Amino acid sequence: MTLANTVLAVNDNLPIRTDSPVHSGKVRSVYWLTSQDSRRLIQQNNYDVAEDTPLAVMVISDRISAFDCVWRAEGGLNGVPGKGAALNEISNHWFDLFKQENLADSHILDVPHPLVWIVQKAKPVLIEAIGRQYITGSMWRAYSKGDRDFCGIQLPEGLSKDSKLPELLITPSTKGVLKGIPGVQEADDANISRQSIVEHFQRFNFKQLNDVDLYEKLLSQGFSVISNALAEIDQLFVDTKFEFGYVKDRSGQDKLIYMDEVGTPDSSRIWDGPAFREGNILENSKEGFRQMLLEYFPDPDILLNKDRMQERFSLAKHNLLPQEALMDLSKTYVNIAEKITGKTLNISGNPKQEIIAVLKDEYGLVD
Repeated sequence: MTLANTVLAVNDNLPIRTDSPVHSGKVRSVYWLTSQDSRRLIQQNNYDVAEDTPLAVMVISDRISAFDCVWRAEGGLNGVPGKGAALNEISNHWFDLFKQENLADSHILDVPHPLVWIVQKAKPVLIEAIGRQYITGSMWRAYSKGDRDFCGIQLPEGLSKDSKLPELLITPSTKGVLKGIPGVQEADDANISRQSIVEHFQRFNFKQLNDVDLYEKLLSQGFSVISNALAEIDQLFVDTKFEFGYVKDRSGQDKLIYMDEVGTPDSSRIWDGPAFREGNILENSKEGFRQMLLEYFPDPDILLNKDRMQERFSLAKHNLLPQEALMDLSKTYVNIAEKITGKTLNISGNPKQEIIAVLKDEYGLVD
């Protein structure tokens, strides 16, 4: 078994029965099942959804995306060993904890394999719901330049880099490019204020105004559950991104749920507690890889300046990173997953064949 074989770099070519094109993002691929297979699985497995709910198989890859690019390393290493399994395992752990705490459901109905979810179709809320407990990243960059208004929130004077904020701040941004909303920049990941969301809640796909309060409540509750659990293993939950959407339950009623992944090293900053108390930042998240890229390339502005996207894409396409860069990141993902879950992470030796076998034998989704 070679190192490269343990990596699932291509995840959009599995022979899963579907009558729709495979939707492939930077990390996950989504296979929408036929209506017959969706109904069959709902009935066989007694999923708590309406009987006509479309289902999908969502397969996570081990690809590594940063600064909107996918990165590869020497030696044919086209992803990070263990990354996909780590992200799914961490998300599964938090979603289970959310259920124990009686928070909202998620889009996940079943976990056939460490790299696979069976999910229900949801109508996404067009907001990247970001919670911040420390001032760092883009918030600190804006603050250090003198900005005190961040997403409509007035920040106090005298804050220092990487310090804990007086309270959890919710700083939303756009999910996708939204056009024609007054005061909202027509760009992906553009900061938005709560006032803009309230005034144009339907444009952000909220079904009713009260659901703006609900998403903030679910974000705060979820953030608190994860932060408290991480504190027990002496890790700091710095900031994170949540996503929300609407689904219908078995009775046909709309409900707001958590979508995508939660509390992972890809969607969050997680700092090591002992290092922080000594005045150092030790990242247990993808942020450390991002910082490595900024230091590795002689012109980091390419990675930061959105006006140089074509140069950035070319940089990622034509530069193989040292293999140790992805192996160091693999250690970060695997270690934090095992810390959080308290279990050894199962890294497949041949993930593609394992996925095909389980979806064929146990779910009847491969001809």
